This record gives sequence, structure tokens and C-alpha cells, in this order.
Amino acid sequence: MKNYDAQLEAAAEKYKKLLLTQLERNERITAEGDFIDYKALDKLVIGVCGGDGIGPIITKAAQEVLAFLLKDEIDAGKIELRYIDGLTIENRAAQNKAIPDDVMEQLLQCPVILKGPTTTPKAGDPWPNIESANVAMRKKLDLFANVRPVRIPEQGIDWTFFRENTEGSYAVGSMGFDVTDEVANDFTITTTEGTQRIARLAYEYARQHGKTRVSIVTKSNIIKTTDGKFLRLCKEIGEEYPEITTDDWFIDIMTAKLVDEKRRRDFQVMVLPNLYGDIITDEAAEMQGGVGTAGSANIGKKYAMFEAIHGSAPRMITEGRGMYADPCSMLRAAVMLLSHIGRDSAADRLEKALDICMFTEKKYTITGRDTGATCEQFAGYVMDTLERI
Repeated sequence: MKNYDAQLEAAAEKYKKLLLTQLERNERITAEGDFIDYKALDKLVIGVCGGDGIGPIITKAAQEVLAFLLKDEIDAGKIELRYIDGLTIENRAAQNKAIPDDVMEQLLQCPVILKGPTTTPKAGDPWPNIESANVAMRKKLDLFANVRPVRIPEQGIDWTFFRENTEGSYAVGSMGFDVTDEVANDFTITTTEGTQRIARLAYEYARQHGKTRVSIVTKSNIIKTTDGKFLRLCKEIGEEYPEITTDDWFIDIMTAKLVDEKRRRDFQVMVLPNLYGDIITDEAAEMQGGVGTAGSANIGKKYAMFEAIHGSAPRMITEGRGMYADPCSMLRAAVMLLSHIGRDSAADRLEKALDICMFTEKKYTITGRDTGATCEQFAGYVMDTLERI
């Protein structure tokens, strides 16, 4: 056997530094205060970031609908929609940062953010290997809960996924290393405080919305330490909500059950570690009509960010099809934003309008090509519908 002392020593040193950052982060989580009270703010600033690819196109549509619904408060100076530029892949690559410093400073001034899709470089891309802007924003603003609803009324499906957003495989996903040329290593992180807060948010949501079941999804039979800890802590939180039934599922069988017409209507609220939540919510969104139809919320105690769940679709831009991008994901995100800041009436109106436009009337259909409506046409259709409901 070769002598690997030098490689093991280097790996141990890197692992030590990585764990130290996570221990320090855990201390910060433990010391957190309460959630922000939006009603206590003299003025609520909502940052709007277009991102890149189709991001600016669909974000503009959502911004226009928000401005339509919040017009009175915007005119009165109680709400400001503030556009923040600089999250394009070109700017991020030029500065070799997931989020450039000047952009982050602007984001920190906005308790609520509406964000368009951003490109994350992958192997073979012409861009430097910078971290995902989404991951960087979630970590910097401590947006620990990724909340993704999926509704298909005609099939009796009404799911809400609570994906832990700052730990798991994504927490240090850019910090793995090659121990040798033959062996590479990555890490996954689970903390007590991080798990408890996502579990409590899921159960509180279930209680407040009259849900009777919370399903915990892991792979704890194989990933025994981190997934096992996640499962155990979620169950402990569930004991504080005796009126709610708790069950648990392995991620592989859960992906199957979501397409099982006999069982899928039974699910209501699901809480999952980071990676599993990312994958399974795309599956669920595809059932709703595609990832272009689903929005998501990223919730922290001091900040909240709302976005589409899909990527920036650069191919649509290079092929000249950007104008046909589907804005429904960003409009669903806008529903969640409105609900989060306490504008429940506006949120309900927009959700009803989207249901009419997407499922009932379907006057316009988005296909992503010239066979369907443009993004601008569909956004106009939604605002016309808002005026008559």
C-alpha cells in the first residue's frame, strides 16, 4: 500500500477548518432572535433582482403584477419595489463571486426579495467555478426554509414541501476536495438547531392551515448519522403537535408514491433535508404542469426571498425565444411573497387569478415557443383577470 500520510494530513486540516466554520455557524443559529415584524416597519422595501437568462423577463412580469396589486401602498410610500442589478452570470464571473459585494450590500437593505433565476456554472462551462448565487444568498441571509407548494385541484393534490435550505449536502457543496487523484470527498451537515427550526416551521404551518399530516422524508436507513438525526429531531418536534399525524418515508419510495394515484392525495405537508427537497419538488412541479409553473419561498428570521424553482434557461435566450418564457413560476412566488408580508387578500386574489388562467379558462397557453403566448401577454391576462374577480 502506498504512503498516504501527506494526503491524509492535508485532508484532515481542510476538514478541521470546514467543521470549525459549521460549529461557528451553529452558534449563530442558536443566538438568533425572533422573526421580523413587517407591520412594525415604516416602509417595506422589496428588492427585485432579475438574474440572467429568462430571469429578467419573467421577473419583470411578476414585478408588474405586484405593482398592480400593491399600488395604493406604493403610492402612499409604505412599500417600495427596488430593482437591484448585477446578478448576471457575466458580472458574477467578472468579479469571481457568487454575489458581488455591492449587490450583497443592496440586498441587505431589503427584508424581502423577489429574485429571478441565475446561472450556476457547471463543469465544461466557460465560467469560473463560482458558488450558486442561490446557495450564497441563502447562507448569507440565513434563509433556512425553502417552502414550495404544489396544487393540482382537479386531482385533489395540495402539497407543501418544507426543504431545509442551509445544511445537508448543499451547505458545503463547493468545499469538497480530491484527497488523491483517485479519491474525491464531499460533506453533508446536519445540526440540532437547523433541523429543529425547519421542523417547527413545517408543523406551525400545518397547524395554522388546518393540515392534519406531516411526512418526514429521509434516507435514514442508509445515511444513518445525519439523516437519522434529522428524522429523530423532526419526530420530537412533532410530539408537540398531538393533533397532527406524523409519518416518515424514505426518499426513494416517496418519489414513487407521489405518482401513485391511490396514495398521493393523502400527503399534505412534507419536511426534508436539502438535497432530497430539491429533487422531489421538481418532480412534484412537473406534475403540476412543469417547473415553470412553481414558485418557492426562502424564509429566514430577518430576510425572505421568493423565486422560481427552475433555472435561467439560457438556451431560450440564445435561440431567440426569451419572450415566450413562462412567468407562472414567478407569479406563484409573488403569491407567497404577498402572503408572507401579511397582504393575504392580495395573495388570495392573485392565486385565484392564476388558477383561472392556468387551469380553468386557459385563454392563453405558454409553450415556450411562438406556438403559445408571450410572457407579456400572459401577465396582461393575469392582470385583466384580477380586475374582474
